[in-house]
Formats: sequence, structure tokens, C-alpha cells
Amino acid sequence: MAYLLGIDIGTSGTKTVLFDEKGNGLASYTGEYGMQQPKNGWAEQHPQDWWEAVVDGIRAVLGKSGVDAAEIAGIGLSGQMHGLTMLDKDNKVLRPAIIWCDQRTAQECAEIEALMGGRDRLIAITANPALTGFTAGKIRWVQKHEPEIYEKCAHILLPKDYIRLMLTGEYATEVSDASGMQLLDVPGRCWSDTVLEKLGIDKSLLGKVYESPEVTGVITPKVAEVTGLKAGTPVVGGAGDNAAAAVGTGVVRSGRAFTTIGTSGVVFAHTDMVTIDPLGRVHTFCCAVPGAWHVMGVTQAAGLSLKWFRDTLCADEVAVARQMGCDSYDLINKQVAQSPIGANRLFYLPYLMGERTPHLDSDCRGAFVGLSAMHQKKDMARAVMEGVAYSLKDCQSLFGQMGLNINHMAACGGGAKSPIWRQMLSDLYGCDIMTVKGEGPALGVALLAGVGAGIYSSVPEACDAAIQYGDKCAPDADAAEYIKNYEFFRTIYPAVKDVYARLAHL
Repeated sequence: MAYLLGIDIGTSGTKTVLFDEKGNGLASYTGEYGMQQPKNGWAEQHPQDWWEAVVDGIRAVLGKSGVDAAEIAGIGLSGQMHGLTMLDKDNKVLRPAIIWCDQRTAQECAEIEALMGGRDRLIAITANPALTGFTAGKIRWVQKHEPEIYEKCAHILLPKDYIRLMLTGEYATEVSDASGMQLLDVPGRCWSDTVLEKLGIDKSLLGKVYESPEVTGVITPKVAEVTGLKAGTPVVGGAGDNAAAAVGTGVVRSGRAFTTIGTSGVVFAHTDMVTIDPLGRVHTFCCAVPGAWHVMGVTQAAGLSLKWFRDTLCADEVAVARQMGCDSYDLINKQVAQSPIGANRLFYLPYLMGERTPHLDSDCRGAFVGLSAMHQKKDMARAVMEGVAYSLKDCQSLFGQMGLNINHMAACGGGAKSPIWRQMLSDLYGCDIMTVKGEGPALGVALLAGVGAGIYSSVPEACDAAIQYGDKCAPDADAAEYIKNYEFFRTIYPAVKDVYARLAHL
């Protein structure tokens, strides 16, 4: 039996999981760390914190499992995308990493689109408009505001690729994560000389680009001493968090997609052809399957909306759940079931953090529309869940407009545990929805490591061998009612868009 290690360098912590070749998780460890916000809208982390969490995680899973390190056939890396890690010629970190949720670069994004000759030209090359979360804007910000640091910069790495350097000594990345830097020619799967020249970025600062299952380096003797791993163990390219989640949910063939309801919400579809929205409302990135791509829509505050509702208005439910030893969300779900579809004509706009898809509007905010004295907490809870479902339907609808036909939808993330939420999505999407058993991104990159190590011949074969599906729901008679309400939901944002813009400048 061979074993595979998946390491997921997330925003709040790093999860390390050891799997057997059938995808069974044998041992898991999560090392947590914080995020610094030195100014409003800024978000930074210390790369050393990631590394310490990785070392602790590897030691922990080896100890818990009792597996001989020599039996680990390969290691895969996943993690938060878009983060800017800058090193000098001696690999010293020059400043805290600017991570994905940092919002300081709005001006720089406008400058990038101008330098490229307009948004359309940028989208044609990188498949996406300039967004504050992406790496290119962060690089330009450092060029302008911290020139003394940029002058010393010898290497630019994404978070998981910094960990790769620490494990292997290699400067490398892979196509899925690199797609979110806005420096990659996404159709061509290579660095864009045009973009780099326009932005004044020397290509030598960037690592070599690999496909996700390719071996990028091996564990060094020094790291073997520190972690307990065997020197020479191969480390594959891995994938950005959502591309890794796609492998971990079996979304590796055309017609397949998944929906995640975590803090944000994601609808992610695999495609064997480059498919780009010319308006940039959804992301198109290279995916972890060599020679294929994915399209992804994002709802910024999906699960966050329900968490906000719980934390703000459901103190009683939280207290009762604590006494009963159950999940407070289960109690909220029971309340939602007592409210009719449409929540007695109450609608919720889930734009607590602005919105990505389809509006690309950082100024819009959450709202209850139609609230009256007749409404109860159960109606508000249902309206929140329905509003998030409608916003995810916005993403899925764009896929249809782009010619992507989805016949297989997996659900993952905390929100996927709710049968009511899953049924809403099945009715709105018009297809079956299945839960997935497994460890998400960590499993995904472990399977990629298995491909790189020769255990599986391809990424689809790896998924066929290891992915297990759970509960399934299909559209039912309520679907027509949800679709009718969704059509009304779509009219609300255009009606209040100007109000949001004015509100932002009060």
C-alpha cells in the first residue's frame, strides 16, 4: 500500500492529511495562525507561520498514523490563491505576504487595465479583468509604494509555492494557481510576455510553470530531518484551493461542476475548451487536469450571510444548541422548514461584502426587501438561505450562456450539510446534487501526487478510484416556484444599484 500526503495552506490555518491510495484519510492535523490588518482593507500574513504549521502538520500525521515515511509516494500542495510573497536573493522574506482578501489595490487595477490598452485586451490574455484580489495589482502596489523593497526582490511566489521552496529548494508554480496572478496567458498556459512587459515585471522573478500533477521537486535532506519525511519524496505542482477541491470532488470531466457554500460561495465547472466571459463576470482559469480549464463564479458572502444572521439574531438558538449538544444551524434549518417557499414574499440580497459574480460591484451591500410586520425570524432565515441560492443560480446561469451544460453537480462546504439548502439549489439548477465524502482540497492534491508518482495514470482515473459520493437530491415539484421567485430576485439589484453607489459616498 502506498500513501499520499495532501497539504492545504489556507487563510486561517494549514490542514495536513495523510491518505491511502484509495482516498481514505488516515490522519489529519490543522495548524492555525492569524491574519494582520495594519490598515482598513489590508490583509497580510507571515510566511513563517505557514511553514511552522506545515512542519507541525507533517510531524503530527506521521505520528498519528504510524505510517513509515518511506511508504509515502508523493506530496501535493494546495492553498489560498493570489497571495504575494516576496523574497530577496537569499530567500529572505522581504515583507509580510499580501493575501487574497486584501483590498488596497483598486487604483493599481485601473492602472493595469489602462496599461494593457483596456479591460477587453487584458481579459483576452489573462481571461479575467483586473481585480483587487489578484497578485498583479499587489505587485504594482509594492512597485509604487515600497520601491526599496521591490528593488531587493529576487523571487515572487504564491503561498503554497513558498512552501514548495521550503520543502524542495525549487522555485516553481503550476497553472491553476498561476492563473490567479493575472500574469499568465491562460489559453496558452504560460507566463504572458506581453503582460509582464507592460507591467515592468522581470520574468526571472517568477517560478517555472508546471501542470498540476507534474513532479516539481523532491524533499531535501534538511527538510527530511526537520519533518520526518524521507529525502527524495516527490512533490507535485498541486493546485489552487478551488482547483484542488474540484479534483477532491471528482469534477474533472466536462459536464461536471460543484457548488461550495463556505464563507463565500463558489460554482465551479470543468471544461475541456477555453471558455471566457468577455465581460469578466466569471473567472476562467487553467484547471488541475492537464490541457483543461475551469469556469468559476463567486458569491462573496454565501455562508457568511447565514453566519451573520445566526450571530446577530439567533442568540436563543445558539444557547439552546449548546444545552442540547447540537449544531445551532440545525435548529435554524428546522425554523426555515416552517416558512413557505418565498418566505412570505421576503427577499434577501446577500451582498454583505460587495459582490463578484455577476455584478462586479464592491459597493453593493446586503438588504432585506419586502420586510413587514407579519414576518418572523423563520421567514428571515429562509429569505437568507434563498437569497444565497439565487446568487449562486446567477453564477450557474452564466455558465449556460457560455455554452457549458452541467449534468453532474457536487456540493461541499459547511452549507452543503443542509438538506434544505441542497434542495433549493437542485430545484434552481435543474439537476441532481450530491454530497461528497472526503477532505476536499487536501484529497485533491493528494490524488494529484498519486498521478505524479505513477499510482494512477491520469487525474480522472485517480478520482474514479478514490472519490465517494453521499446523499443525493433531485429537482422536485417546488422547482417552478423557486424559478419564479429567482426571476423577481434578478430585478432587485438593477433597481437599487445607484442607491448603493450613493451610499458608498455618504
